[in-house]
Amino acid sequence: MGQLSNSLSDLIVILGPTATGKTNLAIRIAEECGCEIISADSRQVYRGMDIGTGKDLNSYVYKGKTIPYHLIDIADPSEEYNVSKFQKDFQCAFSAIRNRNKMPLLCGGTGFYIKAVLMDFKLSTVGPDKKLRQQLETWTLKNLIQKLDNISPGLSMKIPIDTKRRVIRAIEIALSRVNDKGKSTLVKNKFKTPLVLGVNYPRQIIRDKITTRLHERFENGMIEEVECLIQNGVTHERLDNLGLEYRFISSYLQGKISKNEMITQLNIAIHRFAKKQMTFFRNMEKNGIKINWILEGNIESALKIIKG
Repeated sequence: MGQLSNSLSDLIVILGPTATGKTNLAIRIAEECGCEIISADSRQVYRGMDIGTGKDLNSYVYKGKTIPYHLIDIADPSEEYNVSKFQKDFQCAFSAIRNRNKMPLLCGGTGFYIKAVLMDFKLSTVGPDKKLRQQLETWTLKNLIQKLDNISPGLSMKIPIDTKRRVIRAIEIALSRVNDKGKSTLVKNKFKTPLVLGVNYPRQIIRDKITTRLHERFENGMIEEVECLIQNGVTHERLDNLGLEYRFISSYLQGKISKNEMITQLNIAIHRFAKKQMTFFRNMEKNGIKINWILEGNIESALKIIKG
């Protein structure tokens, strides 16, 4: 196993759209190079959300060794975890790993979390506008996104817009900037030399992987996992904000859609989500973050870049 503690890079990042095997690549690199993995997944932070988020903790045992990981299973599903908390938790994990003379490896598909780390966002301190939230809660997600883009053209292409809650919060902040009540800034290159690797496949292969993985998750008990969350006090309203799988299964369990409708609509929604992820990563590149794309997550290609 090669150590990278004296490497010119002080952080390795692995990103990419859903279903591209980012975690498996990260684990192989971590074993080879003596890294500890920091998860950049906005849902794997939650306990009890395993199947729907692809949280396979057994995979962190590789060649008889347990690869250290961080920021997984650190929050209760009933509480809200956000990018501000992630920044703080990441910094704690990063510092601890460096103090152990190990290389931190940030891995995940939540582009906003990764961008917030790499560009060191100073997040807005704008407080919630209860009156505005009450008004916008009745709007459709499509109309909310349109309003957001009317306030700040193109913003919806740069931030997560998968839930009404996130878009409403973005509208709050965008309006505050227009009114000059709140500001958020970002500073590039917080890290001296972060090395960013992107995992990608041809689009049709990603589509096939998404569909295959979705059916496997249903076979492995994803519906039962959501039922368990409900039994443990997680509301349907909360499930609606916990991502596509939990939102669609919640609708099915409430009798709003049939099982076949749920599976078909969820499959389509995940395909769209993967496309939006790639758009987000391309925008990161436009913002000056260099991404070294690794076709099909080839381990030899990745190691060649890492070791120079």
